[in-house]
Amino acid sequence: MRFVLASASPRRKELFSLTGWEAEISPASIPEAKDSAEDAGGYVTRLAAQKAQFAAEQRMDTEPAVILGADTIVYFEEKILEKPADDKHARIMLKMLSGKTHQVCTAISVLDLRHKTATSCACVTQVPMRNYSDQEIDRYIETGSPLDKAGAYGIQDREFEPVEVKKMDGCFANVMGLPLCHLVVQLGRIGIRTEADVPAACQQYNAYNCPVFASILGGEPCVEPRL
Repeated sequence: MRFVLASASPRRKELFSLTGWEAEISPASIPEAKDSAEDAGGYVTRLAAQKAQFAAEQRMDTEPAVILGADTIVYFEEKILEKPADDKHARIMLKMLSGKTHQVCTAISVLDLRHKTATSCACVTQVPMRNYSDQEIDRYIETGSPLDKAGAYGIQDREFEPVEVKKMDGCFANVMGLPLCHLVVQLGRIGIRTEADVPAACQQYNAYNCPVFASILGGEPCVEPRL
C-alpha cells in the first residue's frame, strides 16, 4: 500500500515509521483559523480532513494511495494554544501551563483514494505539566525547540522534561502528534493491517508504559472530542 503523510512534522514521520510502513511526505498548506461556530474538537477534526484533501489534490499521478492527514491542538482553560509566534509568546505559554494539566487532541483523517472513502478519528490526552522554573524556560527557548510546537513544548524533549509523564494516563504518541493505535484501528476498518507490533514499538520508542493501548485496539468508540 502506498501511503502519503500530509504533514511536514518530523515527529509524525518518525512515529509513522513504527507501523512498519513507509510514507511519502506531502506537507499541506491550508488556512488554520477556527470558525466561530465550531468547538475545539470540531476544529482539529476539520483541519485534519482538509490537510488530507489538500494532499490528495496535489497528486500528479493516479496510483492508488491512502492519504493521512493529522492535526494537533493544545487546549487549556477553554483556549487553543497554537505554535508560538516568537520567543516571547513561547515564554507566556510555558508559564501558563507550568504545574497545571491541559488537554492535547490529535485528529486523524484517512482518505482512501482506492475506494473514494474517508474516515476520521480523534484522541485526547490529559497532560500534567511539572513546575519548571523561569530559568529552565529560558534555557529551553534558547534551543529553538518550542517554536515549531503547539503549546510551545514537546513531550519528547527529555532535557527539559516539561511533562510529568509518570502521572500521565493516556496516549504519549498523541501528545507528539500521531496516536498510533488510533491510526491502526482506522486503517484496519478499511482493510489495511500491519504485521508490526505497533504498541510495543511505540512504548519502546517513547520509553513509556502505555495504559490505554489495549482498550483502543479493542474497539473503544472513537467520537469527535468535545473540548
